[in-house]
Amino acid sequence: MKRILIPAFIAVSVTAAFAENEVATMRGTTPLDEVGAPQTFPKVINSDIREVRNYPEQPPVIPHKIDNYQIDLKFNKCLDCHSRTAIEVSQAPMVSVTHFMDRDGQFLTSVSPRRYFCTQCHVPQSDSKLLLENTFVDVDEVLTYIQSQEGEKE
Repeated sequence: MKRILIPAFIAVSVTAAFAENEVATMRGTTPLDEVGAPQTFPKVINSDIREVRNYPEQPPVIPHKIDNYQIDLKFNKCLDCHSRTAIEVSQAPMVSVTHFMDRDGQFLTSVSPRRYFCTQCHVPQSDSKLLLENTFVDVDEVLTYIQSQEGEKE
């Protein structure tokens, strides 16, 4: 049997962080050996307004409720609005063309089985409090900053 050794400084710093409540957790202040009161489910945002992505290649989030949506081998409720044939009537964005490609890059006439179950990647948003601050900076901001720094050097 292999043993995994954790350097002492990592174990001590992690333990210290938990002891000082520096690590954000969904448990709140409930000790690990106790069961806390269940939290209420946050309200789902149902605005139908496209959200800005938080990082490159992020799958778009779902800007509406999907309660009781049937998504199984026989039916996919999402495609009622987001399929190529439905977007004119629904005014919803069409499923990305990447969802019509198989693993070899060949285009299919319908959504690839690998991409059929939408909620594997796409999720509705809630009005819950963030556990951690998002420090993501868009590449355009990074490039602007670099250009401004280069301009100061000249």
